Amino acid sequence: MQSKKMSLLETCASTAIGYAVAILAQVLVFPLFGLTVSLSQNLAIGAIFTVVSIARGYCVRRLFNRIGLRT
Repeated sequence: MQSKKMSLLETCASTAIGYAVAILAQVLVFPLFGLTVSLSQNLAIGAIFTVVSIARGYCVRRLFNRIGLRT
């Protein structure tokens, strides 16, 4: 079983990689939809979604760990 600290660390590492991929995707995709966004705005948008992703990933992992304890 994974500790809470390791769950958070794993989620953060995964999300950091996802953040980099998201920024690249935003830079490539936004213009296709006519959205003009500066790099600093792209970084801010990515940061907001990253915080949401970390919280979501951590909660889902803890939920599944708790479900696993009951079985």
